[in-house]
Amino acid sequence: MQSSQSPNDAMHQGNSAPLKRAMSTRHLVMISLGGAIGTGLFLGSGEVIAQTGPVGAIIAYILGGIIAYMVMLCLGELAVHMPVSGSFGAYAQKYIGPGTGYTITWLYWLTWTATLGTEFTAAALLMQEWFPHISVWIWTLIFAAIIFGLNMSSTRLFAESEFWLSLVKVVTVISFIILGLLAIFGVLSFHGYSSAPLFSNITAEGWFPQGFFPIFATMLIVNFAFSGTELIGVAAGETQDPAKNVPKAINAAIWRLLIFFVGTIVVISALLPHEMAGLGGNGVSSSPFVTVFNYIGIPHAEDIIRFVIITALLSAANSGLYAASRMMWALSDKKQLPAVFSKVNHKGIPFVAIIVTMFGAIPGLLSEQFAPETIFKNLLGVAAFTMVVVWMSICLSQFNFRRQWYKQGHTAKELGFAAPLFPIVPILGFVFCFITGISMAADPEMLAGFIGCLIFIALCYLSYYVFYRKQN
Repeated sequence: MQSSQSPNDAMHQGNSAPLKRAMSTRHLVMISLGGAIGTGLFLGSGEVIAQTGPVGAIIAYILGGIIAYMVMLCLGELAVHMPVSGSFGAYAQKYIGPGTGYTITWLYWLTWTATLGTEFTAAALLMQEWFPHISVWIWTLIFAAIIFGLNMSSTRLFAESEFWLSLVKVVTVISFIILGLLAIFGVLSFHGYSSAPLFSNITAEGWFPQGFFPIFATMLIVNFAFSGTELIGVAAGETQDPAKNVPKAINAAIWRLLIFFVGTIVVISALLPHEMAGLGGNGVSSSPFVTVFNYIGIPHAEDIIRFVIITALLSAANSGLYAASRMMWALSDKKQLPAVFSKVNHKGIPFVAIIVTMFGAIPGLLSEQFAPETIFKNLLGVAAFTMVVVWMSICLSQFNFRRQWYKQGHTAKELGFAAPLFPIVPILGFVFCFITGISMAADPEMLAGFIGCLIFIALCYLSYYVFYRKQN
């Protein structure tokens, strides 16, 4: 597979070298799965079941998958038509307005920079369960150094490392679903059951034990679990033959995620009473994955899951640093940040952008001194909310792009990849994302993060109109 550059490798304006096209479909699918399978699945899924009940959780994840699929169809159409690094920012700039493009690029940078803090903190807290005498911040520094090294090496090595890190998670989830189903159907013995529990637990306390509202209240957690799929759009600018690879990767990633998430929820709900699914105060040991593996009789279940979750967190941080640094590169490339941010080294890596983005891990370093739980929840809320706003921009960009396309006398058949059911898909995607974003304001613990995000958005628009409007 080539990683050499061709003259038209990337759309760029003068002050930087193009990024290299070094990724294949295999890398794209694993990068998006790697971005999505993280704490949202291993820890968040139990929270959703505890709050909504089993049937509610299954509905919530199916809804989340449908929303993600609608957004990714819109993204696929744009990414195939215009494969650039810094994708949604570029699309929002062209099809919504330059101020929005600038703001969306910064928001996506904030999404992953906030997430970096949560991934490093969570991984460090897990290591402390093994090594209680070593401080959290030492682990945070070690993990930050590893992820920094992988991102600074080369696009190809980054993609390859992400492939293998993601594979650990994917194999764990598949094993969990298969072993869980064997226990459900009585092939494997399961703690406390003389005969197979089958699916009676799922409706043991009625279909919706807490009513319908919690399904909507947990949609932010669920949508955050699917976030990462849009990394396909960011990576489109560094992908070989995007017209063929991007649509293939989007379809493969979404269907696999739906099977993984819904399969996981069904297994947990069938095997555990729903009030046991949520996280207690015992960290990973109260993850529903650990409980199920323990009950099936797998030795060292807690250690295995702890190792997998640490891998999952590092893989998400790996993807996140990649995505956020590409956003900075794109801003600098459009002369909306100093030229130094779009400097690339001889391997085609935007190294200054990577170094600056790494400072996003600082909240993770501070959290040991100042309430890790509170910082963790708020960082997660910020990351989830900014992600939802970015998804809304993708739907609106595709809606405007397609209307322009038709006005110019083209047809959908002329597009390399056309999202089906226009305009229903972008409109529904936008509306669902909007409702999900507003749900954050309903959670008193996340209200501070919600207000912070709105202030950040206002500051982005303000800085754009004060400093950059003239040059456009």
